[in-house]
Amino acid sequence: MRNQQIFLNLLLVMALNACNKPAPKQAKMTDANLTQDREMLSQLNAQFIKNYVTQNVKAHSEIIHEDFVCIENSGKVIGRDEYLKNWASDYQNSGVDSFTYTDEHIRIFGNVALVRSKSVYTYQKDGQSLTGYSVYTDTYLKEDGKWRCVQAHMTPVR
Repeated sequence: MRNQQIFLNLLLVMALNACNKPAPKQAKMTDANLTQDREMLSQLNAQFIKNYVTQNVKAHSEIIHEDFVCIENSGKVIGRDEYLKNWASDYQNSGVDSFTYTDEHIRIFGNVALVRSKSVYTYQKDGQSLTGYSVYTDTYLKEDGKWRCVQAHMTPVR
């Protein structure tokens, strides 16, 4: 009985020690790493917009993750395959004359980053050139040193 009690106490101590171990240290983000990642994410944001305007499905496929989803202005959530299928003609079918972005904000949390910007577009309505806006947030995941977008979320500005 005494051996059993000693054994149970030993197991309890081992379990408590395992729970109290500090988490493995992650690589510390240096200012240089942070600057480099911000620049890379800013370039990806520019590429994202360029891919949309040029309807470049191949180039766009390379910057979005295999598990990518998009939350459209309507609130509809679509997966990667449907998204890329639509990408081939979305700009052409949008009725938009020009499309760009402004107010870029990049926030990095380890291997996850949020890229938020305001898109600015012009279109024709009743013979007038009008300007519209939406705000989008793209969520990026860094795997094997490469940032890829895992989710895009757009919200119209009314």
